Amino acid sequence: MVDSNAGAAAAALSAQEPMGTWGDAVVDAPALSCDAWREALRPAWGRYDPKDLEQKTFFGKMITQRVCGLVGMHLASTAHRVTAHRVERTQRDARLDGIDHYTALFLVAGGITMIQNEQVVELTTGDTVLVDSGRPVTYVTKNNYAHCFVLQLPRRALVSHLGFEPQYAQGNRRNLRAGRLLLQLVRDAVENDDMESAATNYMRLAIFDLVGALFSAPDSTPISLNSDKLYTRLCNIIKDRFADSSLTPSKVATEAGISLRYLQKLFTMRNMTCTQFINSLRLDYAASLLQRRTTLKGVQPISEIAYASGFGDYSHFSRLFFSRFGHPPGAHGRLDGANETSLSKP
Repeated sequence: MVDSNAGAAAAALSAQEPMGTWGDAVVDAPALSCDAWREALRPAWGRYDPKDLEQKTFFGKMITQRVCGLVGMHLASTAHRVTAHRVERTQRDARLDGIDHYTALFLVAGGITMIQNEQVVELTTGDTVLVDSGRPVTYVTKNNYAHCFVLQLPRRALVSHLGFEPQYAQGNRRNLRAGRLLLQLVRDAVENDDMESAATNYMRLAIFDLVGALFSAPDSTPISLNSDKLYTRLCNIIKDRFADSSLTPSKVATEAGISLRYLQKLFTMRNMTCTQFINSLRLDYAASLLQRRTTLKGVQPISEIAYASGFGDYSHFSRLFFSRFGHPPGAHGRLDGANETSLSKP
């Protein structure tokens, strides 16, 4: 026996589905109850919970679709006998499911008010917003119905490509051209049922670039905890391998799984370059070997010390050493000893 409220809600959802290819994707999808909708979302998208309504009045539809190698989904919902309904993702939800990606939300039909990071964003048909799944978020539909297309943007891959962590801010909406291009690119891929192809990687990077253009963070954005942890990891990689003369910033970036541009950004934010950090460790190590050589009255060639410290070119090592310590490598230990002797004389 069919519940009358359920039938009315499902009928309302079908009646409000937009026409046209962009909206046709959900037409034939089954209408899901509140519990079924919630459970279908959870594995790939995380914990979301409809609020302030009787569960029997809520119905949703969803259908997954890949876009340029990224996971996307059409998502529609309605609630019978209410003018609006609310869907929440709490901090506890984010902690429990561990889902941590960005989501680009494209509003296909209806209206949504999104609340995240104490910002209230009013969305109408054709608008795009960036959502951080690692943070609490609330969606409130207008006029009881909303249909959107959501696209997962893996945090690590996106941040690595852009060199910064994107974020939504009211000022982002001024970049209307980037917003229109992003919407059109994704919509075309959806309507053409985009499959994996040789161009997939290029199209995915184009999406990343447009997201960066639309949701770039101000230059004054503080260094995030995530980037601080990543910077520490980079330093540890270099400390473990600085004596390898083939080590370059590019190889460090590859080992860390980030782009060279993002690696350079992390060091620039700390007023240095990756190359300077590598050379600093090498010079400190070379200086300690030279001091030990003098103390033990060793005869090890200085060129061997340079190579053991990670310098493949002795002339380059000598120039950097002089610039750092103010004297040539061969005089390092002797000068220190001479200074100590002169200071000890009455």
